Amino acid sequence: MINSHRRSRAVAPRRFRRGVYLLPVLLTLGNLFCGYACIMYTMREEYATAAPFIGIAFILDGLDGRIARLTGTEGPFGVQFDSLADMISFGLAPAILAYSWGLTPFGRWGWAAGFIYVTAAAMRLARFNIQAGSVDKRYFVGMPSPAAAGVVAATIFAYPAGLRDTSGAAPVMALLLVPAFLMVSTIRFRSFKTIDLQARRSYTVILVMALVIAAIWGHPAGVLLVLAYTYLASAFVELAVNRLRHRSPDVRTTAPAEQE
Repeated sequence: MINSHRRSRAVAPRRFRRGVYLLPVLLTLGNLFCGYACIMYTMREEYATAAPFIGIAFILDGLDGRIARLTGTEGPFGVQFDSLADMISFGLAPAILAYSWGLTPFGRWGWAAGFIYVTAAAMRLARFNIQAGSVDKRYFVGMPSPAAAGVVAATIFAYPAGLRDTSGAAPVMALLLVPAFLMVSTIRFRSFKTIDLQARRSYTVILVMALVIAAIWGHPAGVLLVLAYTYLASAFVELAVNRLRHRSPDVRTTAPAEQE
């Protein structure tokens, strides 16, 4: 009886471990489904329904990695599965969505712009995989593919009517090519993965998150659009601030020499 009781206690944690291991995979699977659903609704030209699936995939992509780290269930399969799901949800789906929404008047040039975006997303994900653990965790090198896809999705969600003439569709080229360039660039974008909710300022972070959620609930299209473009511009603002900080000591050291 004692031996059987010990066996049952030893088996229970192992079963719980297997269940926890499946949770990040299920979230990644949900991410993959969102990319697939976005493409399917795009084929039906239901852009207001297709675009939010990229936002849902964005949330699921942030949760699967965090839960895997918290539960100690990270593994090579999860990493590769997550990258493949991201390629569909944040590479292929946004390109098809943007092409159908506003690049069809360009014909093959529209195809080319979409392909450039897909290629940039694939390169961004590949670079992220090989640089994992060797870069500053506070920053991403290049714009993250979920954020780039968020710019496309937020724009289309705010203006779901679609564009059918060449003059009006011209800005859609920039909508794909600018995020594509930023993904393969070396510009650093702030990462929020290092936010510690157990720190002293956790109450402030939670309050800000609550305000953002409330604002999205009140006016989802406008708020999501502002958030997407604010994050895109934040890297350039931080880059300009850092350059000004580096220049200020030079001015102080050279000023006395000029006076002499």
